[in-house]
Amino acid sequence: MARNHQIVTVLYVTNPMCAWCYGFTGVVRRLAAIWRGRLQVQVLLGDYQAYTSDALTQDDKQQLAISWHRVQKRTNLPFNYLFFTRDNFIYRTEPVCRALLCVRLLRPVLVLEVLRAFHSAFYAEGTNITNLHELVRIVKLFGIKENLFLTLYESDEITEQLQDEFERADDMGATSFPSLFLQTSHGSELICQGFCAISEIEKKLLRIVALNS
Repeated sequence: MARNHQIVTVLYVTNPMCAWCYGFTGVVRRLAAIWRGRLQVQVLLGDYQAYTSDALTQDDKQQLAISWHRVQKRTNLPFNYLFFTRDNFIYRTEPVCRALLCVRLLRPVLVLEVLRAFHSAFYAEGTNITNLHELVRIVKLFGIKENLFLTLYESDEITEQLQDEFERADDMGATSFPSLFLQTSHGSELICQGFCAISEIEKKLLRIVALNS
């Protein structure tokens, strides 16, 4: 691979409001840094609670809290558990997914960084990233102009493109998040599903690249 300077493409199927993705995005960013010049990461959005319309119940909150504790134990990342004192919160991820898709179209090199910022805002800071005002505030921190962002965000085209992306992730077999795939000449091949250590990812990645070279 190094001799031919081949750049491989890794597809990272994620969701900005997925707790395990919050834990895993840092791993993907480190992978991209270590393999700089040999690997590019393409972020794809998966349908996790995208169109939910019902507020969280107490049982929902208990299940989420268990999941958050597991992620925190595995990754040592901060979580703001005051989230669970909120009433009538609708865990709808479509707005932030649409926002990240806009970022990918407007400033593709920033996608992983903005994804990390969305994760941190929601999980560590307790920001309501289902709120458009908060989404605008965050993307502006990366130099994205508000009017340009909102024009794209509010277009029918972006809504349709997001739905197509959800369907693409589903067709690839990304049934849980995060999922990592290698793009090959034969399609996409699963590297890992769920949280995975970077050493394990590299072993699988090298093996798959060798088999497809």
